[in-house]
Amino acid sequence: MADPFASLRYQNDILYWNDEEIAGDPWTVFRKKVRQFPLQHLPDNPPFRGGAVGYIGYELNQTLEDLPPVPSDGIDLPSLWVHFYDVVTVFDHEHQTATIYSSGYPEKDSERRPSRARERATWWADQLSIATSSPTLPSPAKVDPQWTSNFTRADYIRSVDRIREWIAAGDVFQANFSQRFTTDLPADFDPVTFYQHSRQINAAPFGAYFQYPDLTIASVSPERFLRLSGRMIETRPIKGTRPRHADRHRDAELAAELLASQKDRSENTMIVDLLRNDLSKVCIPGSVTVPDLCGLESYASVHHLVSAVQGELKPGLHAVDVVKAAFPGGSITGAPKKRAMEIIQELEGMPRHVYCGCLGYWGFDGHMDSNIAIRTILIQSTKAWFQSGGGIVYLSDGAEEYQESLDKAARIFTAFHP
Repeated sequence: MADPFASLRYQNDILYWNDEEIAGDPWTVFRKKVRQFPLQHLPDNPPFRGGAVGYIGYELNQTLEDLPPVPSDGIDLPSLWVHFYDVVTVFDHEHQTATIYSSGYPEKDSERRPSRARERATWWADQLSIATSSPTLPSPAKVDPQWTSNFTRADYIRSVDRIREWIAAGDVFQANFSQRFTTDLPADFDPVTFYQHSRQINAAPFGAYFQYPDLTIASVSPERFLRLSGRMIETRPIKGTRPRHADRHRDAELAAELLASQKDRSENTMIVDLLRNDLSKVCIPGSVTVPDLCGLESYASVHHLVSAVQGELKPGLHAVDVVKAAFPGGSITGAPKKRAMEIIQELEGMPRHVYCGCLGYWGFDGHMDSNIAIRTILIQSTKAWFQSGGGIVYLSDGAEEYQESLDKAARIFTAFHP
């Protein structure tokens, strides 16, 4: 996707449509704008043929709950930034085909819109032809990043122990906690080739690459936040982690250990209960189910416990309503959600920005898919940063939680060393 016909951005409590300030609540305006460009859903077509694509940052939680002001880290990013696309190229990797879909929007006249759709599809095909005839991208630049964290190991462990104290006091059952890693990059660093290399060594089902002015988002997230297909909603929370091991026998032992862990299953089940409650706000009563509970999924660097929660959307509601009901995702906040977010903000002491928000698409045909923005690198000028952490419960051990955050970060570190 490229060359959007419109954009919606919420930054410093101001909402912008095509860079012009407009009034309104970001959630309400977002839903209204997507609905202005309806497309008929075609079952045999790909799930996305045009719509809004972008991110909802973690700090949009400020519009949903009465939370303390967010401390500044000197980085000024929108908490909502989506672009509206009328032309999309869909690649079918199984059949090795590519198809261009063009809606003709923002033209709304029924007689003129098909003509614009054809013109835009032809223009986009020409652009792709030029791109495919260009030289291949260079190999990733040789870099030697010097990562720094906003926490020492001792401070991280102390923060975990503090959360355990809050749990013992009855404030919260679980809270997510993370550290931020930051590094400088050379001026000639190429984010595109870095992302290609990162996907090769850390393939993830919900990865994404977004290029904004002065901001690149490179995500290799393994976690779905929310999908809406027809009227069916699905969320797939991840809770519970073990590192992979080169020795296949030891690797299998670690996977079995994770499946048998009372602490990790408890952590996952708590979040499943929270998400069942979130989805019940927008689902037909009695339709919310848990078809998978604490299943094992293995990725390049870690094993995870993953569950699935599903439900049927109430008539009259929209994909944006679904996200609003469950945002931010329970797997990266904790339970109860409001108190967990207060604890996160107090201990982390800085905004999360894109981290633990979501990246996704909101189709003009009503369909949606989004990830939890974990394993997600932000690049701005010659700085790169990402966060890594995990859910803390009473049975958590501070040293083990610190090591888990490093296990999750390991493949990102490696991706910077081609």
